[in-house]
Amino acid sequence: MKPKIVIINGHPDPHSFCSALSDAYRAGAADRSAEVHTIDLSRIRFDPILKYGYRQRTELEQDLVEAQEHIRQADHLVFVYPTWWGTMPAILKGFIDRVFLPSFAYKYREHSPLWDKLLTGKTARLIVTMDTPSWYNRWIYRHAGHRVMKHNILQFCGITPVRITEISAVRPSTDAQRAKWLEQVKRLGAKLA
Repeated sequence: MKPKIVIINGHPDPHSFCSALSDAYRAGAADRSAEVHTIDLSRIRFDPILKYGYRQRTELEQDLVEAQEHIRQADHLVFVYPTWWGTMPAILKGFIDRVFLPSFAYKYREHSPLWDKLLTGKTARLIVTMDTPSWYNRWIYRHAGHRVMKHNILQFCGITPVRITEISAVRPSTDAQRAKWLEQVKRLGAKLA
């Protein structure tokens, strides 16, 4: 059976290096005959604000209904995004707020602090670009943004394992370095992990 992969490009600029990385992963996965769907947050239309929190339902736009269906059917999720202010861009956070909802991604148990993880059986990879050097992100920031995405969001919903690939430092990189990163990400897609 073909593995089903959903790539979520969380950069708001359609001409970003994250778009090129998303395309590279897709090309690698296609080489393995995977079924791949890309959700490009720079191109879909939705309000990223969960206006009422969880007090009142906010109806999902059609693009988000389709995103939920693709995520529901996926075996593997790939999130490609830059680190801004130590974490993901606002558009990706808004997408998660609007899509990873109770009864879709998790469900609290009645009269209990525990919850059911509704996205079990899926794996994920984070491909995260940064201008900060990797060593600085590790030792000074202690991978704060990675921890939120991996533990507080994806594993909270049952997605495991979550692997992380850092692409750093992008701002001072050369064309040759970027070409190496694109090839690295294409190989990840070919490994489907």
